[in-house]
Amino acid sequence: MKKQVIAISLAAMTAFSLMACSGQKSEATASSDAKVESKDTKDGDLKETGKLVIYSPLTESMIDEMITKFEEETGIEAECLAMGTGDALKRIETEADNPQADVLWSGTIGTVKNKSEYFADYKCANEDAFYDEYKNKEGNLTRFDTIPSVIMVNTDLIGDIKVEGYEDLLNPALKGKIAFAEPSASSSSFEHLVNMLYAMGNGDPDKGWDYVDKLVDQLDGKLLGGSSAVYKGVADGEYTVGLTFEQGAAQYVGAGSPVKVVYMNEGVIFRGDGAYIIKNCANERSAQIFLDWLTSKETQEFMNSTQYRRSIRKDVEAGDAMKPMSEIKVITDDETNTAEHKSEWLDKFKEIFTK
Repeated sequence: MKKQVIAISLAAMTAFSLMACSGQKSEATASSDAKVESKDTKDGDLKETGKLVIYSPLTESMIDEMITKFEEETGIEAECLAMGTGDALKRIETEADNPQADVLWSGTIGTVKNKSEYFADYKCANEDAFYDEYKNKEGNLTRFDTIPSVIMVNTDLIGDIKVEGYEDLLNPALKGKIAFAEPSASSSSFEHLVNMLYAMGNGDPDKGWDYVDKLVDQLDGKLLGGSSAVYKGVADGEYTVGLTFEQGAAQYVGAGSPVKVVYMNEGVIFRGDGAYIIKNCANERSAQIFLDWLTSKETQEFMNSTQYRRSIRKDVEAGDAMKPMSEIKVITDDETNTAEHKSEWLDKFKEIFTK
């Protein structure tokens, strides 16, 4: 079946309404070739009205490859609309009384947790294979990979400037040359904000704001609209460095672009990234199959080797373009505290940026 990938900006959201899919009802059953062990469900309890509709902030190349594979292996037709995580969450909230999509695919746990009331409970078939820290303890927040925040460096532009961590970004030579997206619109930028608060505050986020103030000055009034603008901007030479997520940078390393990935020496938070079934969606059974398929060993290995996404399964090793976790200074935050303070931190960042 032919896939569809559509990029939508926030400005266009109000003018765009997704028409209901017509045609024969999809049979929400995975093929044996898909190697997806779906949990037993009474089909009569779950409605199916058409093709699976997904909102996603992932790169269009990843969406394209993964949706093609999903359709081929399950026989379920899918349509994916590409948009930022913040935009997707606003849209899901607006459409709550009449959901126009079935799944939000990607968006870190810290970003989505505050909107968790819009997502349905489901424990996927592969939870036993996950590392304990990535299991769905909440009931409706399924992880499918883990994402560290990284610094992406254009090796053609960096010259002899040392960039090994956050502190190095305060070098006057980098002023106006740092790509960073609006944290309220980009989950990767919000996670970087959280990472720097904890890393530069030595575990106390309240003590990290002094660094944020200095970094904002280095941005020189430039704030990008989404995650893709950051890694594309660095790869295309518009910016010397960028604050992004591992996959966004690693894919360019794998493609041979003049870039490198830096894991901050002050510490890196590894955040679970999720796939979420939208509450009262039209195609709940197909949505469940999508989550089971996405977290299966075969799909995780494919995603790891071709899309540079770290698996949360214990039986899948990290890809060649990724630095082993054992060689990275890993730090943690308090996810509950982060979720509770998200709005406050976003407002504070905006206040610093606009002053």
